[in-house]
Amino acid sequence: MKPSWVFASNNPHKLEEVRSILGSQVEILSLSDIMCQVNPDEVGVTFAENALIKCKAVAEFTGLPVLADDSGLSVTALNGLPGVKSARFAGEEASDSDNLFKLLAELKEKEDKRAHFTACICLYIANQKPLFFEGTVHGIIIEEPRGGEGFGYDPVFIPDGYELTFAELGAEVKNTLSHRKMALNKLLASGVLNL
Repeated sequence: MKPSWVFASNNPHKLEEVRSILGSQVEILSLSDIMCQVNPDEVGVTFAENALIKCKAVAEFTGLPVLADDSGLSVTALNGLPGVKSARFAGEEASDSDNLFKLLAELKEKEDKRAHFTACICLYIANQKPLFFEGTVHGIIIEEPRGGEGFGYDPVFIPDGYELTFAELGAEVKNTLSHRKMALNKLLASGVLNL
């Protein structure tokens, strides 16, 4: 029987990606599956801190193991911004589109378009030390959005070795090379499913 973990995110895109990557080995429950409306403030200064904040908040609600992801885009020419503030780059209530166009405006006069996505996955099991797994994918930011799939900054991010954005590559390809995939690969390689 597969173990059940709760994924501590209200982002349906992330949930779909995690289920696609881990689904054959772990039952991934959404917050709505367990009727949990916890939505803690992400006040951490690192991806790991924010992932742990989410895990702890949801773990108080359920006795199940909790998986959380905090991720974002870091742009070299912007000294690592938007980083942990990727989802709130244009303000607390900003949409994906707001954030994306703020990023493009900030980069307009910059020559260096290098960037990387980072995902930090935290697995929190009661009475055990939290486990962290980080994945990174490098690429460049283009000047105008391309592609209709993905979410967040996917339409302007081309991963190294490709000519298409994450939004053009689509979920099937993205899920083989994304930062979240790299982090989840490390989780699977750790043997945590055999504990």
